[in-house]
Amino acid sequence: MGMSDVEHEIHDRLINLQTQIKNMSGDIVLVGDIMLDRYIHGYANNLNSRAPVPVLKETERYEDVGAAAHVARGLENIGLDAILFGVIGDDLPGGNILEALEEEEVECDGIAIIEDRVTTVKTRMIAGREYLISSQQLLLRWDIEDDTPIDSEAHSSIIDQAVSRIATADVLVISDYGQGVVTDDGAARLINAAKIAGVPVICDPKLTGLHRTAGADWVIFQTRGLDLMAKRMACSDSSEAAKMLINENDWNNLVVLQGENGVTIYTSDEQIISSPCTLAEPRGAIGIIDAAAVAVAAGVNLGLEVTDIAHLANAACECIMSGTQNFTLTSDDLANRLGEVAWSLQISQR
Repeated sequence: MGMSDVEHEIHDRLINLQTQIKNMSGDIVLVGDIMLDRYIHGYANNLNSRAPVPVLKETERYEDVGAAAHVARGLENIGLDAILFGVIGDDLPGGNILEALEEEEVECDGIAIIEDRVTTVKTRMIAGREYLISSQQLLLRWDIEDDTPIDSEAHSSIIDQAVSRIATADVLVISDYGQGVVTDDGAARLINAAKIAGVPVICDPKLTGLHRTAGADWVIFQTRGLDLMAKRMACSDSSEAAKMLINENDWNNLVVLQGENGVTIYTSDEQIISSPCTLAEPRGAIGIIDAAAVAVAAGVNLGLEVTDIAHLANAACECIMSGTQNFTLTSDDLANRLGEVAWSLQISQR
């Protein structure tokens, strides 16, 4: 028994995508919050006798750039040139971020170093029982962040620089983690400049900052975010909520990351396009939104159809959910995953 016509079409799309992403080029202006992610791994065999908390025996720790910086590194890793705008503190974590980004050849001239500001650091403690080390889980996340407003002069300079680069860019990505880089006025200026220049806009918003995404071409949610918005708006289901959000905010496409249920894209012309997850056992989810943002930016830059962008975003999410320790998307990861899914369509019919 061979593949159905639908399976043949999906197979051919995946193979074509696999070829296209190996030859990427383009300039992506990326504006957003920058932070450092720190990971502490170890064993957690016992509970402390004096408190109901796990005792973690550390075996490894490492650092990685996070938030918009993580997206920037992912863009560079798939062959696109990231031009990053944001802020860091004049401290060791900030210096580590700059060093890591410069090693990846991310353009960092738009990153403002602000004296006396604390660079955001998110530390994740991950562990499992010693004899089940392959089944680790997140025990605790510990955040260090500065919630004071960014100096107005420094912020205006960042937005001015970003706006000046949009006209010659291929895509604008706005990554809002609620740390103060993405403001109402700043976001409006960025999106307006992109509209004038005919540059597509991708937003990864905070649910409390959806008004800053008005007019965006692509907006990325996780499924729990859409479910929450459906409750807030008293919608009967997620599809109704997606339609209302698209209409109210003048979006063209809403990309919903559904974990083990794949990726669904809702469009302004009321299409619903889904790409199912093909992993037998989806695991990690750290970095999944960043990976999807990279994939959508790649697809938009290539001028792909919405269906192809759904497949590309789903493949990117599957790279993260495969449970590996590598949280940053690369072109090899993405190409290999697309090939694996295409191959699985063939062998499932043999």
